[in-house]
Amino acid sequence: MSTVIHPSGDRTRPERRTPPPASDGLLGRGRELGGRFFNGFSHVFLVVWAIMVIYPLLWVVMSALKDDSEVIRKPLSLIPDKLHWDNFTRAWGEGHLGAFFLNTLLVLVGSVFLTMLLGSMAAYVLSRYEFPGNRLIYYMFLSGLTLPIYLAAVPLFKGVYNMGLAFPLLGPNKHLMLIFVYVAWSLSFTVFFMHSFFRTLPNSIAEAAMVDGASHSRLFFSVMLPMSKPGLISIGIFNVLGQWNQWYLPTLLMQSVAGEPKNQVISQGLIELSVNQGYKSDWSGLFAGVTMAMLPVLIVYIVFQRQVQSGLTAGVGK
Repeated sequence: MSTVIHPSGDRTRPERRTPPPASDGLLGRGRELGGRFFNGFSHVFLVVWAIMVIYPLLWVVMSALKDDSEVIRKPLSLIPDKLHWDNFTRAWGEGHLGAFFLNTLLVLVGSVFLTMLLGSMAAYVLSRYEFPGNRLIYYMFLSGLTLPIYLAAVPLFKGVYNMGLAFPLLGPNKHLMLIFVYVAWSLSFTVFFMHSFFRTLPNSIAEAAMVDGASHSRLFFSVMLPMSKPGLISIGIFNVLGQWNQWYLPTLLMQSVAGEPKNQVISQGLIELSVNQGYKSDWSGLFAGVTMAMLPVLIVYIVFQRQVQSGLTAGVGK
């Protein structure tokens, strides 16, 4: 309670300050308790999620250091009785994992390069230029995202087989054929991703380059493509992960016949490694091969982690 005094010196009756409603205090406490509960629940959920992700990785790596008998006797144990480093050398040499790695790298470099080049060019034209049929072509690319690859298995196999009769390098069990198939498989998502990214780039820079006399091709390769580096790195990582882990398409199209060299990729090699001794499965060698197959993917993501995050968030404030 306080007394109000006017400038004239007259005293008025005391002013009562109304206390805050009790409901506001209860509401504030409820919000605080709710926030604490949500934070605690989110932390517990993230810890459980981290364990679910990390434990299988550790299990695969530690199982690669066991022998076959210990893998069967102690399947869930993370501490091997003895470290068997020879599992990696056996998987790389006797399991021909080195040849599978080379085939995968050869296909991956060619397919990712062509996918990024063709996808970025198509996305740039569709996002920056207006012409009749622009939206139709864009929606045709998007329709490729809705088509399961399993539905195209039979026509794809027949097409590759018939193509091989006329052009042997584009037939079954050929690296060049698999590169083109990977490009066709990855192009839709690349165009969709880069189309949205190119639309966020400022028009003023492109207009200034055109005023300075830059051609359309020079504008794309010298100005717009370097500006889209975060998006290119992000979609490049997605293409590397998807094509590195692809199993269905190589199994369908990279089957060798008698007398032909094996051009199988890493996903096929891991399956062959598990049954390369007849009906006896080499579990320790298989885990060693899986560990070596995971390392390139993990290294690529760790190295380009910041670029992937910046590419995914670029243009949010546009």
